[in-house]
Amino acid sequence: MSLLRILLAVILMGCAAWAQGQGAASLELLQLTRADDGFRVAYSVKLDLPRAAEDALNKGVPLYFVADVRVARKRWYWRDATVARAERQWRLSYQALTRQYRLSTGGLNQNFSSLTEALDAIRRASAWPVESREEPEAQEVYTLSFGLRLDTRQLPAPLQIGLGSDAEWGVRRERPVHAAELGLAS
Repeated sequence: MSLLRILLAVILMGCAAWAQGQGAASLELLQLTRADDGFRVAYSVKLDLPRAAEDALNKGVPLYFVADVRVARKRWYWRDATVARAERQWRLSYQALTRQYRLSTGGLNQNFSSLTEALDAIRRASAWPVESREEPEAQEVYTLSFGLRLDTRQLPAPLQIGLGSDAEWGVRRERPVHAAELGLAS
């Protein structure tokens, strides 16, 4: 019985290592600008699906993606205060009858003829609105946090094993934001 357990563990570790090598995500652009009603975020991510995820998608399993952005004000005495926060979720599915990829977000649906076109809609945004909770101040230091990931928790259980965890698949970055970048006088 223990030999079977060891064999199963080796297979699972091999699947996880293989999946990590197949999918990749890296941040190419992250920009924050100030707007009348808060902030606008522009991002561009290099995003490649793991082969197992692409195969599952083409067999009818929808994939879910989540992007989140947070602007926080640094505080020395407690956790950073969230000034602005937003989240987007996408559902990507393949329609075998029409041979199109369908991308859904917030009640809106769009069809694409290729997977590359559908992923391009997730890979970049030029003016994503992020509502501000408070007015930014010139003397404060802010941190911009951005993340984009494949939400593996919404996949069927057998696929969750082969793709790894959310932390292994996706991109997450933080960077300081200066007052001049937000258009504030110092």
